[in-house]
Amino acid sequence: MRILGVDPGLTRCGVGVVEGGHRRGVSCLGVGVVRSPVDDELPRRLVAIADGVEEWIDRHEPEVVAIERVFSQQNVRSVMGTAQVSGIVALAASRRDIQVAFHTPSSVKAAISGSGKADKRQVTAMVGKVLGMSSPPKPADAADALALALCHLWRAPMAGRLAEAEQRATELARNHQQRLREAARDSSGTRGNHR
Repeated sequence: MRILGVDPGLTRCGVGVVEGGHRRGVSCLGVGVVRSPVDDELPRRLVAIADGVEEWIDRHEPEVVAIERVFSQQNVRSVMGTAQVSGIVALAASRRDIQVAFHTPSSVKAAISGSGKADKRQVTAMVGKVLGMSSPPKPADAADALALALCHLWRAPMAGRLAEAEQRATELARNHQQRLREAARDSSGTRGNHR
């Protein structure tokens, strides 16, 4: 599976592509940041980010785009910019019929380091180690993008199996309810015939 991880940001949007699969190692196919000029107006900055991310999507052709889920911070302005970037990334992927997945920062940290409270330094070090990089990826936004992609790569198979199990359980429950209704109808029909 090939995954583009995106750490959304208005000034620096981290991007990283990993590829891996069952019984295969995982490799980094690319890592970097897409930037927008801080002195440009917001619409132009969003276009710059969209163009850069679309270039990554078109070049690497991922099967999934994994985006960090926006969470509340003290700085509302920063959250708004991050949310807007998340939206344009999801739109760019959806227009190409590419699956989009969102992961919370704590789930990414837990997947990479084993602790949802790991700091950026620990996450960056683990990403570099897992991908066999000679030095940890920089800047932190790029390392976070790779961490998102790895998180999805490792968690997607389990999430898929859980979704299948939930679907089967729903079908079984529906079939059981149907059989109960039929049994109740048959039972009431039998009692009516004995009268």
